[in-house]
Amino acid sequence: MGLGLSLCIGLVGLSGHLIEVQADVASGLPAFTLVGLPDTALVEARDRVRAAMANAGCALPARKVTVNLSPAALPKSGTAFDLAIATALLAASGQIEPGSSGNRVHLGELGLDGRIQPVRGVLPAVLAAVRSGHPRVVVPAANETEARLVSRAEVLAVGHLGEVVQLLRDGRITEPVISRSIGLPAGPEPPHTPASPEAPDRSGHTDGPRGPGAGPGLGGTQLPDLCEVAGQQEARQAVEVAAAGGHHLLFLGPPGAGKTMLATRMPGLLPDLDDDQALEVTALHSVAGTLDPAGGLVRRPPFESPHHTATVTALVGGGTGLPRPGAASLAHRGVLFLDEAAEFRPQALDSLRQPLERGELVIHRSRGTARFPARFLLVLACNPCPCGQSSERGDRCTCTPQARRRYLSRLSGPLLDRVDLQVRVTAVSRADLTGGTPESSAPVACRVELARRVQRERFSGRSWICNGEVSGTWLRSQGRLPGAVTADLDRALDRGRLSIRGYDRVLRVSWTVADLAGRCRPERDDVGQALALRQNLAGDA
Repeated sequence: MGLGLSLCIGLVGLSGHLIEVQADVASGLPAFTLVGLPDTALVEARDRVRAAMANAGCALPARKVTVNLSPAALPKSGTAFDLAIATALLAASGQIEPGSSGNRVHLGELGLDGRIQPVRGVLPAVLAAVRSGHPRVVVPAANETEARLVSRAEVLAVGHLGEVVQLLRDGRITEPVISRSIGLPAGPEPPHTPASPEAPDRSGHTDGPRGPGAGPGLGGTQLPDLCEVAGQQEARQAVEVAAAGGHHLLFLGPPGAGKTMLATRMPGLLPDLDDDQALEVTALHSVAGTLDPAGGLVRRPPFESPHHTATVTALVGGGTGLPRPGAASLAHRGVLFLDEAAEFRPQALDSLRQPLERGELVIHRSRGTARFPARFLLVLACNPCPCGQSSERGDRCTCTPQARRRYLSRLSGPLLDRVDLQVRVTAVSRADLTGGTPESSAPVACRVELARRVQRERFSGRSWICNGEVSGTWLRSQGRLPGAVTADLDRALDRGRLSIRGYDRVLRVSWTVADLAGRCRPERDDVGQALALRQNLAGDA
């Protein structure tokens, strides 16, 4: 009996840390001690590992067992450490060669019968393993496709602890192991080829070539099309500008005017994610446990629409122990849609102010700090008053002026200051219904793609990918516009109708309007249009 070593990866946010699992089997009263700041799920690994080893034909001796997860000062959470703990104990108890388990990273949860269950966070864990110089990774069979998304990793998928024992003893797996306790197979037969480039992503379509706005999307069905929205020309223009430049958007209007229909058509206008963005988005959904293990990279921009009862934790992430990503991070590089925005808790809405500015969430907890990317496009939809009937067509509203102000004041000034486009959506008229077929999503998506391409070329070599991310420093230096072009905007700033943040946001929108029109730089009309789209609700909010 002696010391056994194995490797695993501990995740804090999206950051993976190499963990050395040290197991010691010594003389003394039978006991199993696990140290190194484990959480509750990890502490329970003692019972899972002991039963799994016994049912795999390699039971632990009745000795004093100590397992240390090093570095001990780093908090550990989750069940992905089970397999690494078992392999370290196999080495410590002399059932495999002492050095055979220390040259691979092991990830997986153990069932009592020895089966290896899938775990979340495999993609960022494998990335961290490769970056730490340990490309040989053992993963559950159900996570193989996800693990093989990391091109430099040497992935071996297993379904049962007995297969890992064969690997460590003989250097290869001679045959699949059948569960000893309940007679079930070790798990789904793992594919032994890398993930196909045409594998469908979690949106339901393949990673192959595809035109903007085409293909299935929300809920695995065909993406809803803009041609289904009657009228609303100004709101449709705002949707196009928002998609083209990555600008945040607020719709204010009565029920049934089409606010939700417009918002849910936004994902169909956004271009596919590039490789780096897709890898980052896929890693986030893997950590959150919402990724289809067999789905490959997430190529379509995600769409998150939490209910208005969502808490701060649900929106921005957190939870007990180490923080988990919330809806804002799961919408990274996609759309975060808050329907009935005034019904959300003001504290929850204001928690979005930091990621709207920084594109990142930093969540501090007593057990650690986690960072999650959160560069999303925020779309808010709101009724003008509690009854929703306040409109310019004849006031059927029964709300008092104080009730209207109180209702809209739930959207705080600092939050609205970060929303680039603020558009009133009017009720649909009979003329709108008979005015011909509206423009579909396909041509709009093509214009958005062309505008995004211009922006990528403009900001080549920088971290920005669209106008909505540009810094104020660039706008007032390389992107500075002549005074004659910004005259209306300067006047609005002088009169106190805009903050300096609002000033910069109008400039960003004006660049997008110019890109959609095919102009190299914004003109005065572009700035005026951007200013009008921002101040559309000046008398309401």
